[in-house]
Amino acid sequence: VGTGSAAGEGKPILSEEERQEQTKRMLELVAQKQREREEREEREALERERQRRKQGQELSAARQRLQEDEMRRAAEERRREKAEELAARQRVREKIERDKAERAKKYGGSVGSRPSPPTEPGPVPSSPSQEPPTKREYDQCRIQVRLPDGTSLTQTFRAREQLAAVRLYVELHRGEEPGGGQDPVQLLSGFPRRAFSEADMERPLQEL
Repeated sequence: VGTGSAAGEGKPILSEEERQEQTKRMLELVAQKQREREEREEREALERERQRRKQGQELSAARQRLQEDEMRRAAEERRREKAEELAARQRVREKIERDKAERAKKYGGSVGSRPSPPTEPGPVPSSPSQEPPTKREYDQCRIQVRLPDGTSLTQTFRAREQLAAVRLYVELHRGEEPGGGQDPVQLLSGFPRRAFSEADMERPLQEL
């Protein structure tokens, strides 16, 4: 009993003013902890928002880079297709020029050698039907083509040339690229009225 009494006697007894002061300090400490927690939470929220914006900017930049890459690839593809188209048109033009040169060489040579056939019917001079005067009249034909806009194209062709040569001539002289986007040329005869088919393109003019 004496020990308990001694312990009780050693504990300081606070006055009312001291108790109020102690309570005040405790409340201030709690308020300080609350402020610190709120400030920490605010800093963390700001950091999260900063990270969110940073990620959003990085994502937007990645999307923009992807779009730019796609646009660059599309532009390169368009340039490649255009180059291939120009190369194809150039090949067509070169082929047309070669075909024209070959036709000129072929039919020009046959015309130059035409005076030689009279040596063959020498043994039978009494047969004038073997001489080709009438055939010379039809060795060439002059063709006039009227375009839809009312203008006309006139050109002389070899009678043995295919009708496709006339169509090609019209395509070249109506201001289009061969194989371009204009409507295909359709040839018609005025009298008798006739529309030439694709099969007719391979026939020589002298048969039409």
